[in-house]
Amino acid sequence: MSTRISCEVRDESPVTVVRLAGELDLATMRSVHTVLDRCLTAQPDALVVDLADVEVADRLALSVFAAAARRAADWPAVPMVLCAPPQDAATWLAESTACRVVPVHPDCAEATALANAAAAPRLRARLEPVAGACRRARELVTDACGRWNIPHLAGPASLVLTELVGNVVRHAGTPMQVTLTLRPPYLQMAVLDGCRDAARAATGRDLRAEGGRGLMLVRELTQRWGSAPVGDGKVVWAMLPAN
Repeated sequence: MSTRISCEVRDESPVTVVRLAGELDLATMRSVHTVLDRCLTAQPDALVVDLADVEVADRLALSVFAAAARRAADWPAVPMVLCAPPQDAATWLAESTACRVVPVHPDCAEATALANAAAAPRLRARLEPVAGACRRARELVTDACGRWNIPHLAGPASLVLTELVGNVVRHAGTPMQVTLTLRPPYLQMAVLDGCRDAARAATGRDLRAEGGRGLMLVRELTQRWGSAPVGDGKVVWAMLPAN
């Protein structure tokens, strides 16, 4: 972190709390972004950011929170809440169209309690890159859809997750973490592996390549899907309408 701003990260499972202290400006916002991104990658159920001891030197730097919240909306589907901002920062956040995507709460203890209560149903599993991984992925989908009373999604979600897991088995060959999250109006699926090569849907002649048609199927069945680098690997995520 910059010497002009510091942070304290507290794991209050299932919620992570980040307490910032110091001066937030266009230079220090980069350090803040790095910390928030690392916390989001750990996939807590919610991220609470305590701004009580922050001095906002440049109101444009507040956009770091909107950027982090938008990134987390698709993957890892983690809601972010700001709490206890100084009066000037609270005013700027309320006036900023960009920052309205991030809820602001005056009390951090209450914000943490509310985030805990609003945690989305989530199911995680670690799979090895073996032939049985796809079968296990389908079992996870069936289990999740049964628990969350969305049995009509078991079929399409199984097809999507089987392809995402199968791509790791075929191409990455690394252990993977599979996460399913129900955050209405979407069922969100993500597969985190240890290979940084981005997943792309094939087009044209590439459709004949192994896995090409599968990712085309993912694109056709889902509302949105994407791939993003995470540490030494990547995450491939997909969202299906849950209504």
